[in-house]
Amino acid sequence: MIRTLLLILIGLSAAIKPAGAVLELDITQGNIQPLPIAIPDFAGDGSIDPQVAREISEVVANDLRASGLFIPIDQAAFIERGVNMDQVPNFQDWRAVNAQALVVGRIGSGDGRLVAEFRLWDVFSGQQLTGEQFFARPKDARRIGHIIADTIYERITGEKGYFDTRVVFVDESGPKDKRMKRLAIMDQDGHNVRLLTTGNELVLTPRFSPSTQEITYMSFEGETPKVYLLNIETGQKEIVGSFPGMTFAPRFSPDGQHIIMSLEQGGVSNLYAMDLRNRRTMQLTNIDAINTAPCYAPDGRQIVFETDRDGSKQLYVMNADGTDQRRISRGEGSYSTPVWSPRGDLIAFTKTLRGQFLIGVMKPDGSGERILTEGFHNEGPTWAPNGRVLMFFRESPGSGGGPRLYTIDLTGYNERQIATPAFGSDPAWSPLIN
Repeated sequence: MIRTLLLILIGLSAAIKPAGAVLELDITQGNIQPLPIAIPDFAGDGSIDPQVAREISEVVANDLRASGLFIPIDQAAFIERGVNMDQVPNFQDWRAVNAQALVVGRIGSGDGRLVAEFRLWDVFSGQQLTGEQFFARPKDARRIGHIIADTIYERITGEKGYFDTRVVFVDESGPKDKRMKRLAIMDQDGHNVRLLTTGNELVLTPRFSPSTQEITYMSFEGETPKVYLLNIETGQKEIVGSFPGMTFAPRFSPDGQHIIMSLEQGGVSNLYAMDLRNRRTMQLTNIDAINTAPCYAPDGRQIVFETDRDGSKQLYVMNADGTDQRRISRGEGSYSTPVWSPRGDLIAFTKTLRGQFLIGVMKPDGSGERILTEGFHNEGPTWAPNGRVLMFFRESPGSGGGPRLYTIDLTGYNERQIATPAFGSDPAWSPLIN
């Protein structure tokens, strides 16, 4: 079910007044004070289990809390109880508990579908900021919560949310020296984990195609790595190609017409682009070095990659046709796994320095480098579709250790572990679900 069918906007926004004193949160500043927001349990209309309504409101609260930009107020502090969707709240009671925003919701059912509606209020001005209604299949109850959270996030921050998204990753189980690796997919908050492969073959580096319904990944069957395209809804799988000597799984161009990859020959690896329409390849680098981990800019005009041509792994940027190759990393240590932000303004990377593994960002020209987190073994950053949050995996030491998934925002202060049933590595974040 696509987003355009799930979301239906109706006239609940009629109470919005001219934007003079409208509540807003500026997230472009370095030090952000989270906004206190009250989210009472959503009411049921009597046609559904009240637990379903409560779960949806909990999803909304958890999403907003996880962003680091909001602080849901403890419900034990609430003065007004049983807020009615059809009445104006008692704003004095909500000001008394320091709420700056209030979310009121109601969940019902009709024609075999869930019906969810909510209103977002600015507590201090008494204005309704937005109000919407959604229809969904009963099994998509949690997704309704994610979409409501996205709507609130966008209305208050002015930027797109990222909660109605999924993450594909490598599920790892078993002893450390004999791990079974299977492709898995989950909601961005770690719920609804679903295995996509059986574990009969080694799978590596999954990536979303420009579509949210398809992923590409590398699998070893025998000695030759093959690249597959998998439809995550139907399970249909097709081979993109067999690439002897591949050293890194390919990434799609933003328009989905090309893939870029690193191929090894004679002890060196160079970058190649393949036109998927005619399967022709074009060599982009031609140098006796290890050139790998390429990633397109969101406009498709440039490519960032790692190379050891200068003696240690560094980041370079070039035009999409391979011209104008130039180094952008200038700090100490070595750099790897660069990933261009969906916004185009930053490149995330892994950096090793004095035995530590760091996750950081820099501008496309190499300026403004900032380290967001460090640890025993951090690797594999991937961007949320709004370019404000990164997910990565961190390996823990010891015989019982393994990789776990984490998120961190661009401030570097809001780091969180994403719980998965087993170990998890190589995450790749989807675009917003359509």
